[in-house]
Amino acid sequence: MDDEPERTKRWEGGYERTWEVLKEDESGSLKATIEDILFKAKRKRIFEHHGQVRLGMMRHLYIVVDGSRTMEDQDLKPNRLTCTLKLLEYFVEEYFDQNPISQGPVNSNMAFWVGIIVTKGKRAEKLTELSGNPRKHTAALKKAVDMSCLGEPSLYNALNLATQTLKHMPGHTSREVLVIFSSLTTCDPSNIYDLIKCLKAVKIRVSVIGLSAEVRVCTVLARETGGTYHVILDESHYKELLMQHVSPPPACSSSESSLIRMGFPQHTIASLSDHDAKPSFSMAHLENSSEPGLTLGGYFCPQCRAKYCELPVECKVCGLTLVSAPHLARSYHHLFPLDAFQEVPVEQYNGERCCQGCQGEIKDQHVYICNVCRSVFCVECDLFTHDTLHCCPGCIHKHPVPPCL
Repeated sequence: MDDEPERTKRWEGGYERTWEVLKEDESGSLKATIEDILFKAKRKRIFEHHGQVRLGMMRHLYIVVDGSRTMEDQDLKPNRLTCTLKLLEYFVEEYFDQNPISQGPVNSNMAFWVGIIVTKGKRAEKLTELSGNPRKHTAALKKAVDMSCLGEPSLYNALNLATQTLKHMPGHTSREVLVIFSSLTTCDPSNIYDLIKCLKAVKIRVSVIGLSAEVRVCTVLARETGGTYHVILDESHYKELLMQHVSPPPACSSSESSLIRMGFPQHTIASLSDHDAKPSFSMAHLENSSEPGLTLGGYFCPQCRAKYCELPVECKVCGLTLVSAPHLARSYHHLFPLDAFQEVPVEQYNGERCCQGCQGEIKDQHVYICNVCRSVFCVECDLFTHDTLHCCPGCIHKHPVPPCL
């Protein structure tokens, strides 16, 4: 072994030597190097979404959660199941927050819906139906903490259960499945590779997040259906991988187009002094008795005058999709994402080092410059602009929207 030349062994081929990246400064501290690694990790997601890529504006997503006995392992604290359910609660909140036109019934033509499937004991069952109600999914995930983990998962049964619903969804929507897979085995009643061909034929995109190690069948599943497959390193990496599925995937060039009629009702409240004002029930009260009772205000459908307590929703009377203008505007960034800002080292920047976002002094190693208005931002404002705001504050300030006539 001593005579063997110094070269990377075959088993070391794809291994990243992270210890070689860390370097001490003059005082012996690793803080500067660690901060630089964190900054690069934060901006990685921005560059991955850079470019004018047409994204799917309408999504149907099933989340398959492995409920086998391997979910009781404690490599994630307190165990894999509890950690997964907590991260999924956060994922559901972010999913519907970043896609504000996501709430609505499953038969609507424009929405982002989520359903949850649990597979354990060689079986698969729906924890929640495909729905656009985030509160419903969050409540189900909180109750699932007491779920018993047993047996082996069945990847075939879980995917087949999701396929029975997704294959009937409209052609202009994306059909997705996200599998949280903890086990290294799967107990299937039939040949799963035949099912993979069916998934590909009906254009269902399957992505997998592994909690243990890479599994061959998951690699083939993700590759053949156009999804992604990653294995987590730790809890923070787990959360990062989940957040990658918040944004819509690129739309298929063969996807259908569809025009959708919408109504934009305003929230009106009748005055108590108005003798003609009459309290009324919301249409949502017909399905859920926990909804507010008789009220004087609400959103009234511009076509049939049916009343609703919140938007977006599909009118149960005339079928018109009801949304608010801000909801639609917030979804606009999926079609035209904000370009990544230019990253310039502080030593090479001669301008004023004042962030145009937070108005604070830039103390980072780099400044971030908008390619259009040339405004300068710190790294935190750069991330906030691309992840949440989706428009440059400097461009808005220099080119304000003209007032309505």
